[in-house]
Amino acid sequence: MFDNAVFQKLVEADNLTGEVTAVNRFIVEVKGLEGVQIGAQILFQDGQRGMVREAYGNRVVLYNIDSEDVAIGSLVVVERDQLQVPVGPELVGRVVTPMGTPTDGKGALKATKFSGIFTPAPGIMDRKMLDEQLASGVTAVDSFFPIVLGQRIAILGDSKSGKSTFLSQLSANQQGTDRLVVYVLIGKRKVDVEHLISELNESGAIQNTIIVHADIFDSLTQSYLAPYAACAMAEELWYNHNRDVIIIYDDLTGHAEAYRQLSLLQEVDPGRDSYPGDIFYTHSSLLERAGKLVNEKTLTSLPVVLTPNDDITAYLPTNIMSITDGQIIFDLGFFRKGVRPAVNAGLSVSRVGGQAQTKRQKQLSTALFKSLAKYHQAEEFSHFSSQLSKETRLDLARGKHLYMALMQPPEELWSLVEQQLMLETIMLSEDDRPIDVVALKKSVKQRSSEVKGDEDFDRIEAELLKAHSAEPVAEKPKQAETPPENSEAKPDEKKKDKKADKKDKEKVNA
Repeated sequence: MFDNAVFQKLVEADNLTGEVTAVNRFIVEVKGLEGVQIGAQILFQDGQRGMVREAYGNRVVLYNIDSEDVAIGSLVVVERDQLQVPVGPELVGRVVTPMGTPTDGKGALKATKFSGIFTPAPGIMDRKMLDEQLASGVTAVDSFFPIVLGQRIAILGDSKSGKSTFLSQLSANQQGTDRLVVYVLIGKRKVDVEHLISELNESGAIQNTIIVHADIFDSLTQSYLAPYAACAMAEELWYNHNRDVIIIYDDLTGHAEAYRQLSLLQEVDPGRDSYPGDIFYTHSSLLERAGKLVNEKTLTSLPVVLTPNDDITAYLPTNIMSITDGQIIFDLGFFRKGVRPAVNAGLSVSRVGGQAQTKRQKQLSTALFKSLAKYHQAEEFSHFSSQLSKETRLDLARGKHLYMALMQPPEELWSLVEQQLMLETIMLSEDDRPIDVVALKKSVKQRSSEVKGDEDFDRIEAELLKAHSAEPVAEKPKQAETPPENSEAKPDEKKKDKKADKKDKEKVNA
């Protein structure tokens, strides 16, 4: 129950007050509140909260944060000059709503600090060049499209193509590091939220994670505010507690749809695809808050975008791709063929990934791309010819081994050293001998701790290749043909018989 004394105390403190004159679901019109700031936090008489969206003198438009049920004639009062949420390390390991209400049954939050959710991004002089790789534990991503701490990289794909699995792997791979993860679930079903929580609990990653969720049955306003509130929670840990933070927006498609519905209720003229005209600013102002500060600490943003039927040319995906520093695209077609993870190497890109790689890693990435391209060419050519050259057979064998190495179940994670050992060992092969990739993976796990420098890489890779590749098949020497035992006569004897017959004929004629 709401304590009406809080409302009464704000009124007695001479805060601005008003009266509800119209309600259209989550859009509330109020008479009064002259001089109120845009974005101010409003308290209703029954304890519900709102946010000032527009102000036209005596007429103010609010977003109701909690529900659609507000009685006309209700009184309102300004609670704060801007909408604020609880922030601080007390939220780590908790599951909360966008307004900071805990839903994990672990008791009330002990946070004492509050922050506005619409904060400006750091200025250019406060930022630093990105230069440290963020290991996701997924070989197909870390080796081809490395993510850098402080980067904004979009995760695109159709429903059920493996996006959430990859993000869960990335979160679990941060165990043992000082990094924190803020996971935002926007417009998701309760079963999806519970599934994520159970996965993080099993892996222990929940201890370094804040989950902010606005499920599909919550108000549209909370779905709209969720990413901004979560970003404010992440920024507090980034700015004031010197922690590297990774924030995952799952997904901005649901966020855009919630904002579109609110705008249509507000009778805003729809733009392209019926999204409001400021949808680009809505997302760009959120994602530009990521980066690396001069104190070396980072905020990494991973916005997720749904691409139905793998159409990445739609309005929303192209918007997000133009804001971010790259994109990792999960292809549903690959997923159905059994490729795990189903990363589309032809369309994905990390525009700043090379800045965080060593010279050896760059050389490996270049060689991998070339090898896979040659493999696809050789695979097409093999359909038309039964006899293949030595180079084509090598391309086919190497490509198959690489794809086997890149196949990775959700519970399997690889360090950067392990990935490099495994892939370089396969690339080291100079013929089409089969390699036992399963056994190679086990050996790589065991021997990765021995690597201290480039010389160790070269030595261990040569030993691994020798141990796990089959011996070359030696050609059998050709044996001299022997005539059958039952043959009537040898060739020389047949010649002698012919000469004897000729002499006998000559004697008869004489």
